[in-house]
Amino acid sequence: MISKVFAASLLALGLTACGATTQGAVTGGALGAAAGAIIGNNTGSGDAETGAIIGGAIGAAGGAYAGCRSQGGCAWNQNNANQSRLYYDERARREYYVDQRDGCTYWRNGEYRAC
Repeated sequence: MISKVFAASLLALGLTACGATTQGAVTGGALGAAAGAIIGNNTGSGDAETGAIIGGAIGAAGGAYAGCRSQGGCAWNQNNANQSRLYYDERARREYYVDQRDGCTYWRNGEYRAC
């Protein structure tokens, strides 16, 4: 189990070039997985793997939200100088923007698209 947490930590370090939303999701996921593994191992049936999965998912969601909020909001806003104009993705049939601070793209509603 320790090797899985270590791998998640390395992944977090590798994604530091992406935006605060991605960084928050990765960091939250790694911390949540570690906490979930410890709690899962020490309670009930001693199932560290299930605890890590649940903790990682909850941590990733919370971390992504916290990272997004730290950028001043998730959804596109024409008054946000850090967001480009909207572009249209033909394949996905959705609009997206580029965050000028990190170069990553996000869907209009603030969901991470790509780095």
